[in-house]
Amino acid sequence: MATAEHYAIETVSLTKIFPDWWGRAKVIAVEDLDLRIRSNEIYGFLGPNGSGKTTTIKMLLNLLHPTKGAAFVMGGTVSDPKISARIGYLPEESYLYKYLTARETLDFYARIFGLPGNIRKARIETLLEMVGLSGMGNRQIGTFSKGMARRIGLAQALINDPDLLILDEPTSGMDPMGTRQMKDLFVELAKRGKTILLCSHLLADVEDVCDRIGILYGGRMQVEGTVKELLQQKDETQLRLSKITDKTLDKIKAAAAADGHDVEVTNPMEKLESFFVNIVAKARQEAQTTSGAEQGTGISGFLADKPVVREETILDKLVAAEVSTTPEPATEVGGVETTQAAQPAAQPAADTDLLKKLSQQPDETIGFDLVDTSATQEVSNEPKEEKPSVKTDVLNDLIGNKDDGQTEVTRSEDEKDNS
Repeated sequence: MATAEHYAIETVSLTKIFPDWWGRAKVIAVEDLDLRIRSNEIYGFLGPNGSGKTTTIKMLLNLLHPTKGAAFVMGGTVSDPKISARIGYLPEESYLYKYLTARETLDFYARIFGLPGNIRKARIETLLEMVGLSGMGNRQIGTFSKGMARRIGLAQALINDPDLLILDEPTSGMDPMGTRQMKDLFVELAKRGKTILLCSHLLADVEDVCDRIGILYGGRMQVEGTVKELLQQKDETQLRLSKITDKTLDKIKAAAAADGHDVEVTNPMEKLESFFVNIVAKARQEAQTTSGAEQGTGISGFLADKPVVREETILDKLVAAEVSTTPEPATEVGGVETTQAAQPAAQPAADTDLLKKLSQQPDETIGFDLVDTSATQEVSNEPKEEKPSVKTDVLNDLIGNKDDGQTEVTRSEDEKDNS
């Protein structure tokens, strides 16, 4: 089934039912969800606990299989490596190796995507500066606070320069400064052409950055639209003026009362987030010391560049070396129908030669006589049973000394006669 290319994410009647022990429907986590998220959009995916948000994300990422319906990501599914390589994912909990440092963690994930060494190094430094952890790159992840772990988790999600970001509670545990920085970062990433699916219980954050929002309850979409369409109160009018005199205010009240309108006059309040950010910014300008996370540098470096072509990984080589098992057409020789044996596909890497050698038939088992015990054995006139000789070619392969790629198994004369 084809999907529109301008949709970064599209679901069609997506349903997930978790059965009980007897296979009967027990929990309907997601039901008939039709979701369409356009490219270059920040979409707020909202709902209370247990409404089906995380289940939907797992089906988009092919971590769960839908009971009914289908999910498409960038015109296909993430089972296609070319599509999965264009996705960055930050789960609700950052499951990172606590004994690795921040730099080692980012290097580990960069290697998974097959990024060259020079590209890995440049991206790691750029991302550490961007999330405010440049001074803590050599600290172990296990010593990080939850907010700092979320920062390095976001850097991990961006290491492959993805076209689609799926973020589940990205600002959970962050201080207000970090939250503001992350929101500014999301807006800037969207300007750079990236699509963001944002799940969060912090509704103020969603309101500030999202183009559209959808609210789930009971696995069903309850309402969907732009933030302005859903939140604007059209039956009231708000006036915001600079400081005016009491005489002018009395005139406004009198004019409104003459038309039958009630007027409530209050002084506007600054948001607590803005107030907090200003106080911390002032302390930083005074160069006060801190052992916490620093201010991020914003979008820079590779995130504004063209994507780098990744190197072929070991997994790619093994997949490419898959052997074809399609039989050849039957031919007639001397009135007898014969079928040619299936020919293996071309083996592009030397790794597959070694795999074939190690998977030979049981009667060709390799014998390894690693200890010379001839000096300690008693002399006997009885004939000794010969052992299979050591398969030196395989040993050479394992230590890197390969000859012509061919191996020969030598067996004792008794074994040859029995066979």
